[in-house]
Amino acid sequence: MQKTYYPKGDAPAARWILVDANGQNLGRLATRVAQALMGKDRADYTPGVDLGDCVVVINAGKIAVSGKRMEEKVYYRVSGFPGGLKTIPIKQQLAKHPERVLESAVRGMLPKNRQRQRLMGRLHVYAGAEHPHAAQKPVRLSA
Repeated sequence: MQKTYYPKGDAPAARWILVDANGQNLGRLATRVAQALMGKDRADYTPGVDLGDCVVVINAGKIAVSGKRMEEKVYYRVSGFPGGLKTIPIKQQLAKHPERVLESAVRGMLPKNRQRQRLMGRLHVYAGAEHPHAAQKPVRLSA
């Protein structure tokens, strides 16, 4: 009788993946990044075992959004005090902190459990084309 293969925690080391966000749609890119972080793009994916990869995203400032989203999408945060609701439109967020736009989209696509913070620690987003992870030899994500 054949036994079911179950990957152990000492699986091969996580790969480093490089993604260029220049001109890519925000939602579609965030989906692919979230799948790579969770390891769902691997053949030996198992929900309870950590097989995800580290992802480096460059050119986050040049990301594209579709439709009227550039004028209508708003990010909210609350200070915790009465009347402390802060809003910032996506156009301003892309101008000030473009990496936060992609991080927010990916965070929303990850599982809402204890693993989310650990998975987000593997995501490295940079507004420009330079990144400090050349020593890890990241492999470009195919289109």
